[in-house]
Amino acid sequence: MPIALHQNCDGVDWTAVCGLLKEAGMSFHAPEMHRRAFEAAYSVAFAYDGGALIGCGRALSDGVYQTALYDIAVLPRYQGSGVGRRLVEALLAGLGECNVILYASPGKEGFYRKLGFREMKTGMARFVRADAMAEKGFTD
Repeated sequence: MPIALHQNCDGVDWTAVCGLLKEAGMSFHAPEMHRRAFEAAYSVAFAYDGGALIGCGRALSDGVYQTALYDIAVLPRYQGSGVGRRLVEALLAGLGECNVILYASPGKEGFYRKLGFREMKTGMARFVRADAMAEKGFTD
């Protein structure tokens, strides 16, 4: 069965979203927090193999000139198979000339470079758990 993309939050198992983010080595929160975040997004994308959630992502945007991507995650056993590319392309579809920013998990920058992203020289962040984010390699 081919990988299916869904671009709405209908029927999403938010506990599975937490498990996906955790297995992909990303930050995760309580299922209800992820539900609220994804439902508030400009666009969302979920990848399924059969009925199993294998990838997700969301975009925040004004729909005019600025967009930010968050929570782009693919289960490790599916990484390198094109699922991540499909998720990003689905999120960006219809955004026209928007600038797009994101922060990648350390070590995943090459994936985004292949999609046309470039490193920023002036990126700044203010994290709630600044020490933890520094330990993970996101900041100095």
